[in-house]
This record gives sequence, structure tokens and C-alpha cells, in this order.
Amino acid sequence: MALTTPRTTQNPPLAAVVGKTPPRQHRPNARSRNKVILNVALALGSLTMVIPFIWMIFTSVKSPAELAQFPPTFFPQEWHWSNYSEALDAAPFDVYFRNSFIIATGHTLITLVLGSMAGYSLARIRFRGREIVFISLVAMLMIPTYTKIVPQFLIVKFMPLFGGNDILGQGGTGWLNTWWALLIPGGLSATSIFLFRQFYLSLPKELEEAARLDGLSEFRIFAQIYTPLIKPAIATVGLLTFQESWNNFLWPLLVTTSDELRVIQVGLAVFQQLDNTSWHYLMAGTTLATVPMVLLFVFAQKYFIQGFTNAGIK
Repeated sequence: MALTTPRTTQNPPLAAVVGKTPPRQHRPNARSRNKVILNVALALGSLTMVIPFIWMIFTSVKSPAELAQFPPTFFPQEWHWSNYSEALDAAPFDVYFRNSFIIATGHTLITLVLGSMAGYSLARIRFRGREIVFISLVAMLMIPTYTKIVPQFLIVKFMPLFGGNDILGQGGTGWLNTWWALLIPGGLSATSIFLFRQFYLSLPKELEEAARLDGLSEFRIFAQIYTPLIKPAIATVGLLTFQESWNNFLWPLLVTTSDELRVIQVGLAVFQQLDNTSWHYLMAGTTLATVPMVLLFVFAQKYFIQGFTNAGIK
């Protein structure tokens, strides 16, 4: 009896049985085209952010006659680098730079020390009324900054036992025209406390439990265990605080009248007159005032970007 080998029939594709066509795979050229479009869009966005700074630098080296031309020119016809030295000689900008640096550094140190402590306590320490304190802190974020100017000014002016005031805050000037008015009111913000709290919440609780088993106090847990792990938060809060304090104009203008306490942003106002504005000097001074912030961001951009990407919103 002859053995016959059964014929094997090839199974039809699953897509043919179901009646659907398999999805097409993205071609490499499509992905590269999307990448090119994304890079072009990002480049255009970056260009729109950089052009104002380039315009500021070019304006700072133009002559008044060239600035009065219409239509205006983008590139300077002649580069007048002497505008920078003449702008610095127009007012005691060395004093203004010193004051701005002292105030910005003081605000940054106060914010990093007190803000980190407040954020740690709201994140890791359980106490009665903690949620109420946090809700009140979030509510403070919704209050516009300029609505607090008048109450802060009245508190500074009627500060008891300062500036000739009596125990009731009457009869003198309080903290007006002093370093106290420039350093204390802007020393801490609700935003910094909120950011620190979110970062401390993102850290594992096991570190705290292990530290307590080893006998560490609450302050040592805060200073030696948790705080070294939030370097991105420290860089982010520090940079934002320094930038806000460096660019502050209204508050130093209200509480100071002496050139010895003026800051760089108020000093630039000497080039803005009612009937005439020295744009070349103003842009030169503004360029010099921008340099510290640019350098600070260049050195801290790694932690700054990491701090925003890992903002700890949990």
C-alpha cells in the first residue's frame, strides 16, 4: 500500500480573514520630515525671543542722529562704543550696581534659607492646621503683586521704634530710605515656599524613616538628608528670586530718595526725561544691567531646566 503525503495548505493571512488591512508603518522619511518641521518651528520661536536683545545691543552703539532716522536702521552705520562709558559717567552706576547686587543676593539667601525650611515643614512635618496654612499659601499666589504695595508701604512707614517713630509707629519715617525697607519686605515669597514644598513631597519617605532610626534630629534630616537632594529646586528658586529682585523698579523707587540706596533699574530712569529720552544711553545701561542675569542663567541653566521639568507637582 503506497503512502501518500498529505498536502499542506498555507493558512491565509490574518488580515485577509478579518477583512482589514494591516496598518502601515511610518516611513523614515516621514519621521525626518516631522523632525525638520519641529526644528524649524523651534528656531523661529527662538529667533523671535533673541531679536529684541539684538536690537537693544545695536541701539546701544548708535548715534542720536542715526536713531532719529526714518525708517530706522537695524544694523548700526557707525559703532559708537563710547556710549557705554558716557552712560556710566552720567550717574553713579557703580553705586547702583552695588546696591542691586546686595539686595538681590540678600533676598536670594533669605528665600533659600527660610523658604526651604517652610517648604520642608509643610511637606514632611505633620502638625495641626497644616492644610489650612498651605491653602492660605496657595491663596496668596492669586493676589497680584501691585495690590500689596500700599499695605507694605504703610507697614514700612509706621514701623515702631525706627526712624524716629514711637512705640505706636508715629512721629517719624520708620524704615523709609533704609536698607531694612529694601531687604525685609521682599525677602520671602509664597511662590518659593510652594516650589520647595512640592520638591520635598517628591522625595521618598524611606529616607526619613531610616534617618529617624539612626537617631537624627528633625533639623539634621532637613539639612543633611533631604535638602542636598533638591539642588534643582535650590537653583530654580534662587535664580527666579535673584532675577525678580534685580529687575525690581517700583518698590525701591517708593521707599528710597537717596542716591546711596538707589538700584540699577531706578538709575536707568535718569535717561528717560519728559520731553526727551536718550535711547542710546538707555540701551547701553540696560545692556549692562542684563549681563549679570545672562551669566547667572548660563551657569545655572542645567539645574534650572531640571527644576522645571521635575517640578514635583504631585
